[in-house]
Amino acid sequence: MIVVRNVFRLKFGKSREALAVWKDNFAKDPNMFKNARILTDLVGPFYTLVLEMTFDSIAASQEARPNMDDPHWRESYQKFASLVDSGYREIFTIV
Repeated sequence: MIVVRNVFRLKFGKSREALAVWKDNFAKDPNMFKNARILTDLVGPFYTLVLEMTFDSIAASQEARPNMDDPHWRESYQKFASLVDSGYREIFTIV
């Protein structure tokens, strides 16, 4: 099992908008996000949002990627990308 964490540093004051985009994604495709959760900062760098997902393997994580040809995903990606300053991905083995 692995954990994939996509860590996003949001633009100042954009947490609520970014969270709304992801809540919409979760609502529109619950199967894709059945092993996922959203985390927001409590301490540490302000305006941090983490999309954390668990998978059986790295291959399974790549198979679960959204179809960017889907109009909803393209629109959602554009909305979210406009709210982000930077980001990175972490992949951990669950021991």
